[in-house]
Amino acid sequence: MNAVVCSQFGLPDTLQVLDISTPIPSSKQVLIAVEACGVNFPDVLIIQNKYQFTPELPFSPGGEVAGTIVELGDEVQGLELGQRVLALCGWGGFAEKVAVDVDRVFPLPLGLSAEVAATTLYAYGTSYHALKDRAMLQVGETLLVLGAAGGVGLAAVELGKKMGARVIAAASTEEKLALCRQKGAALCINYETEDLKARLKDLTQGKGIDVVYDPVGGKFTESALRNMAWKGRYLVVGFTNGEIPKLPMNLPLLKGCAVLGVFWGHFAKLEPTASLQNTHQLLSWIQAGEIAQHVGKKYMLAEAPQALQDLLDRKMLGKGVVVI
Repeated sequence: MNAVVCSQFGLPDTLQVLDISTPIPSSKQVLIAVEACGVNFPDVLIIQNKYQFTPELPFSPGGEVAGTIVELGDEVQGLELGQRVLALCGWGGFAEKVAVDVDRVFPLPLGLSAEVAATTLYAYGTSYHALKDRAMLQVGETLLVLGAAGGVGLAAVELGKKMGARVIAAASTEEKLALCRQKGAALCINYETEDLKARLKDLTQGKGIDVVYDPVGGKFTESALRNMAWKGRYLVVGFTNGEIPKLPMNLPLLKGCAVLGVFWGHFAKLEPTASLQNTHQLLSWIQAGEIAQHVGKKYMLAEAPQALQDLLDRKMLGKGVVVI
């Protein structure tokens, strides 16, 4: 089968498209013929050996797939051959077939396309867990989303609006901010041309931000933290900027605010019942048309390295998807 292969850790241009052996599922796995695979920032990190988990070389990146079950392990129950599913495989998804543990496989709801399914759960799962479980976002609160036009950022904008918050979206171009407005942002800040700290103070009339959703890190973190409201919650989601900021720890003291880590993958593993409830809620909203992923660009399998480079270069609006 054809697959995008990481034979040595490095940037996307080190990846190769090769003909490799089809994986053999274990007794508790299913083999999925991949129709689509989402493009996520952990994919960029994992090929550079910068992620929390390190697969053995060689491997294929791609952690979020949708497709059809073509083989069942001996101990698999509740799934069938020919069934269309969504799976969180961690890696291996940029390939024609992938073997996935059965507890990471979910039946695909009727009417949901593979492309939408494969670009939804990482982004919306992360953002919903962050806003609901970690920040406990309340109706009427002010939510600031940094990197608001990226995959998880745009999901946070849309979910924040749905949960009744007043959403301020911050991004680097007017094109990105226009997309944020479409998803429900009430106010926008171009943090490449505007002073983030001053604009936040102005937009909140000095009252500050109740919840900050930060998948970016870098130079904007401290400015956002300095604008927290009393008892605010700062969500540390990731560091797409590439720089892990060092926070002045007197600020949480003075603001009476909390700095909260968001690790959706670990949450899903340690609290599977709560995670499954979140997933069912998201799928219900998706089926009802109440939330909808913005797929910014589609790539063929051979273009997967370029998809990761576009993500690294911050050229992606919403989510990208590799179509097999």
